[in-house]
Amino acid sequence: MGRVTAPPAIPLSRHLLRVRDLIDRAFAGPLDVPALARSAHVSEDYFSRSFKAAFGETPHRYLLRRRMERAKALLRAGELSVTEVCLAVGFTSLGSFSTQFRRFVGENPTSYRARTHDHEDLAAIPSCLVRRYTRPAG
Repeated sequence: MGRVTAPPAIPLSRHLLRVRDLIDRAFAGPLDVPALARSAHVSEDYFSRSFKAAFGETPHRYLLRRRMERAKALLRAGELSVTEVCLAVGFTSLGSFSTQFRRFVGENPTSYRARTHDHEDLAAIPSCLVRRYTRPAG
C-alpha cells in the first residue's frame, strides 16, 4: 500500500496576506484581532506580532487606516453626511470616528470636507496619487 502524505502546510505569510485582503474587503464590518487571528490559524499575540513584522503596522492600526482612507474619499465626494460616512466605514459612534479621524488626518471630518471642497481640482488627479498625498501620517 502507498503512503498517504499530509498536504504541505500553508505558510504564515500566505495567511497574513489573506487576512490583509479580508480587512481590505470587509473594513466596514465588525473585525477584531481575535477573529483575524483565528482566520490566520494562529494565536492573537503571534498574529499581531507577525502582522506588524510583515506589514509595518499592527492589524488594528491597518484596519483604522483603511477606514480613514475610505472616509476621506467619501468626504471628498461630498454625497454623504459626516454621520453617514462614520457608519459607512464601520464606526458606531460619531465621537470615536471624529477622534480617530482627527488623530489620523490632523483635522476633524467637517473641516476636512470643507478644505477638500475648496480644491475641486482633486477630481482631475488619479485616485492613486490622491491617496498617496492625502494618506495619514504616521
